[in-house]
Amino acid sequence: MTDDTTPKTKDQLLSDIEREWKALLNVIDRLSPQQMLTPDAGGWSPKDNLIHLAEWMRALMGYHMDRRPAHEVMQLPEAVTRDWDFEVINQALFERNKDLSLTEVMVKIRGVYTELMDKLKATAFEELLKPRHADDPEKRPLLLWVLGDTTEHFAEHRAVIEKAL
Repeated sequence: MTDDTTPKTKDQLLSDIEREWKALLNVIDRLSPQQMLTPDAGGWSPKDNLIHLAEWMRALMGYHMDRRPAHEVMQLPEAVTRDWDFEVINQALFERNKDLSLTEVMVKIRGVYTELMDKLKATAFEELLKPRHADDPEKRPLLLWVLGDTTEHFAEHRAVIEKAL
């Protein structure tokens, strides 16, 4: 949390998130409906990547920020979230969402993004700097999870989606 790219203020955080969000949407806007539905070598279409991002933004709000149980927030069986195995969780989320239409996915991701930005605007930056887990020996701040499920996650999936172009 000491590198130069870590936001030092809430305004900077919100600006960084918005920049990565717009970059992601820029790529999406360049894809045809057919490209949006075409799976890549890993089996995920751009549409699947977007709903994945929406699910993890929702997890950020409910699990990390509100500290509710992961299975409750993600609406998955507790056994799926217990070990926090991303491959298992991501596959469960994929299976649940794979049949959503492109329109449904776009409505969901835009809605979740708006909800998250409103939540972040209403959260004091100092709260984001507090340790996420009380028993974390490294005292890693909640901000790391915010970045991981927003700017970093958007950039990661944007790069995957750009390969479709």
